[in-house]
Amino acid sequence: MTHCYQVNLQTGWGGGEVYTAFFTRALLRLGIPTTLYAHPDNRHWTSRLPADCAVIPVKHMADIAGQLADPSSWLLFHTPAKETELAPLRRAGHFLSAIAHMPLYGRDPGTLRAYDLVYAVSAHVIDSLHAAGIAEVHAEALWGVADLAGRGGAADTPIFAASPYDWDTRKGRDRLLSWIYPLYAALRPARQFVRAPGITLGLVSRLTPIKQFPLLFRQIAPVLARHPEFRLEIFGAGGYASVRDLRRALAPISQRVRFWGQQRDVGAAYRKLDYLLTGLPEKEALGLNILEAQACGTPVLAVHARPFTETVADDVTGLFYDDPRNDAGASFDTLLQRLAARPFHISSDLARHHLEQFSEAAFTQRVARLTDVTAKAIGACAG
Repeated sequence: MTHCYQVNLQTGWGGGEVYTAFFTRALLRLGIPTTLYAHPDNRHWTSRLPADCAVIPVKHMADIAGQLADPSSWLLFHTPAKETELAPLRRAGHFLSAIAHMPLYGRDPGTLRAYDLVYAVSAHVIDSLHAAGIAEVHAEALWGVADLAGRGGAADTPIFAASPYDWDTRKGRDRLLSWIYPLYAALRPARQFVRAPGITLGLVSRLTPIKQFPLLFRQIAPVLARHPEFRLEIFGAGGYASVRDLRRALAPISQRVRFWGQQRDVGAAYRKLDYLLTGLPEKEALGLNILEAQACGTPVLAVHARPFTETVADDVTGLFYDDPRNDAGASFDTLLQRLAARPFHISSDLARHHLEQFSEAAFTQRVARLTDVTAKAIGACAG
């Protein structure tokens, strides 16, 4: 492989962008030069990418064709483009690939059908691609890396409350509230995290619809209400509606819930928890927060389903319970009784092999195999 041209036109910073960053590092470690076409409004890239990755600002997919120096290039899309946007690149002879960062269940598969090859971040996503009839799928799940560089604060790193809202300024209501809320917050005294008595459950995540936190807690908050020794700490921010719906779902335990907003040093947040809670599984692609929590020594409590069964080692780095939508939370109730009677901790010796699968070295090996497969596919197309 001579060069990889990546495309990520997101204006914000989330799991897909973290993934793009460590994918870039893997390419460079393999000696494969890479260029990233990124939206100029996203200011994070220069501080998150190695200096030898060129970042070229483009606002629209149509701007990319004129930027490509090579007559036939490998393009890797982290943000899927419409088939009409890809057509000029295909006519020019470029090889078009994409990483599926989300499962296709309930989503339009058309955005991924126009690519020569699709890679997926988990077996759960691979299954969804096959179910949607997408044939050209790389067989190996890419998983990811517990990337805590610059974000892995120690357990004693202080945490102060921030806004739980991630305003979508395209919406009039959010735009107005984004002006008003900081004024309201400025009048309140700074609030520092101090661990409360009891057993601490936590969310460390963007509060986005794909996590399905409101639906989860509508099922398990009544169960938690019967176990007063458990508390819930929420580190993350989301849109107004997502936070509102989550608060409503948590009403049965509202006195034992605290919101801390998005935190830069997420490592410190993980280490302040006894257990990390995941959301519901089917819309989740991988869960980088699950990898990060385990790397910080924090066990994970998750629904027993993919993709969580790919990333959590049962009774080693975490514990599973049955989907509460199927049993009204009975299995989760049993799990809480177990944890109240006997805490569960990650054994570093037992967990070592599992966690090595999510190291930079293991990820680089997966990317090496991906580039070999891609090179053969490019050769076949050229032939």
